[in-house]
Amino acid sequence: MELDIGIDESGRKAIAGQLEKLLADTYALYGKTHAYHWNVEGPRFHSLHTMFEEQYRELWAALDEIAERIRALGHFAPMSLSALASKATIGSDNDVPSAEVMIKNLANGHQTLARIAKEALSVAEEHGDPATADLLTIRAQTSEKTAWMLRASL
Repeated sequence: MELDIGIDESGRKAIAGQLEKLLADTYALYGKTHAYHWNVEGPRFHSLHTMFEEQYRELWAALDEIAERIRALGHFAPMSLSALASKATIGSDNDVPSAEVMIKNLANGHQTLARIAKEALSVAEEHGDPATADLLTIRAQTSEKTAWMLRASL
């Protein structure tokens, strides 16, 4: 069946490409946040362990929303970790950083997600896609708020 949602194929492809970038970095930050949840130590263990859990759960839900929007645009979401990793700009850690460095890394990661969401928002608006624009506005807002809360924890 033909996909006719009021956005031509080139527009849907451009938007999906931007969403794939956001999906990849959201997945990278999800993994980092979850690993920090497992490995955080120090006098603020309990509060950071709890905060990181809240954050990785929110990121996990966001992954589904972003991937489903890619599908609604008629494109496939990346199928493998290597496909996601190749598009991600947020790197992983090889060693376990201190709690303070974890907080800084996560704040930077959320700032990255906010920037990517805003770049994608411009593309969605350019192609007349308010549904994706709404999703991206929420993603940018959520990442900015999370980054602020992390910075305030330092």
